[in-house]
Amino acid sequence: MLDREEILETLRMILVERLDIRTVTLGVSLKDCASSDIDETCERIEEKLLSVGERLVSEAQALEEKYSIPIVNKRVAVTPVANIISPAVRELGEEEAKEAAVRAALALERAAEKLNVDFIGGFSALVEKGFTRGDEALIDAIPQALNSTQRVCSSVNVASTRAGINMDAVLRMGQVVKRASELDYMNCARLVTFANAPGDNPFMAGAFHGEGEGEAALNVGISGPGVVRAVLEKHSEASLGEVAEVIKRTAFKITRVGELIGRELSKRLSVSFGIVDLSLAPTPFPGDSVAKIIEAMGIERCGAPGSVAALALLVDAVKKGGTMATSYVGGLSGAFIPVSEDAGMAEAAREGAVTVDKLLAMTSVCSVGLDMVVLPAKTSASTVAGLIADEAAIGVMNNKTTGVRVLLAGREGERIELGGLLGYAYVMPVSERSCEAFVKRGGRIPSPIHGHRN
Repeated sequence: MLDREEILETLRMILVERLDIRTVTLGVSLKDCASSDIDETCERIEEKLLSVGERLVSEAQALEEKYSIPIVNKRVAVTPVANIISPAVRELGEEEAKEAAVRAALALERAAEKLNVDFIGGFSALVEKGFTRGDEALIDAIPQALNSTQRVCSSVNVASTRAGINMDAVLRMGQVVKRASELDYMNCARLVTFANAPGDNPFMAGAFHGEGEGEAALNVGISGPGVVRAVLEKHSEASLGEVAEVIKRTAFKITRVGELIGRELSKRLSVSFGIVDLSLAPTPFPGDSVAKIIEAMGIERCGAPGSVAALALLVDAVKKGGTMATSYVGGLSGAFIPVSEDAGMAEAAREGAVTVDKLLAMTSVCSVGLDMVVLPAKTSASTVAGLIADEAAIGVMNNKTTGVRVLLAGREGERIELGGLLGYAYVMPVSERSCEAFVKRGGRIPSPIHGHRN
């Protein structure tokens, strides 16, 4: 039972401190949609998604009204499409196979429009150990597919702790990011390259419905960095141990809200309840910032010495608090540090307090990796591949999920307006020293010795 003070506290979190449910994501299996004919495959994809997801938005809106808790995004994630189109492209030439993959993306887009969801994820391939014909077709199609759609999100997993790093895939993804940015740099806001990608992630652009998942599942992503920051500001004299305890208690309360919405929505949709992703997801709104949480702990500006330790404390406390509130923790879980989507992070980047190298260090403890970072338009494909390889190495060696979502636009120091929840970013400098000879060696960087433990 909730007492009066708890109810008032929750209302304050929602009305003043911008607590919301960042996303409800319906995962849908498309395994039974595969066919040797791409037209039939696309038709089955649309029919399946419209059948399973037709009530997602209306039921989510009904819960918003019932509990007065904003649900910012309603999304769908599907089985990695590379696996679904494989039978249809097996005998096709390179260009025909690429065109077939684009047609699958357009089928996802049509379904997303009819369902009125914000995004649909799963135009994805898992290639940490090698490529199938479907994987190659999908990866080649990513620039055109993203440029031809508005709601489709794409992800490619190029590494895992158990398999190592597929450097052929890393190089291809560097080239894909370069081509996609040349068509329209905003395309790359819907593209992420992963190591150790989870199959139950509700957050875009990396969401897909994992191969081990059931027919359908409802996953929830919570928010609340503004809530955590506000609580910390009331404990300015607390020790770091006490700070961790405060964050843990706050994360517990935030997660209970996510659990409530997720369970009731899954019941209404007659699908399984999946997971609550505990990641604190910032926005461009003032105060709703992970960078500001770090600064509230005593760091003058996010990126200064001590920032990695402060972020590690935050991520660990959020996970501990969340796991006490729900038995179904999954996805990425921790804290995002997307540069453009976090106003505090964007300003730290403008001042030079946060650099690409500092972000790489911080991603060793945060939820994902180099996220919504804008690099100069002239940045080469091999440099992007080198950053992907670096981030993948952090993920593989630390047995955690890491990712790269970078946009290539403008000149160093220029402010790029991305709009909405994507916010704005200043173009960050990146080393011009070449890694081309390294990334073009290809092959697979072996998995670390601890990756072979059962």
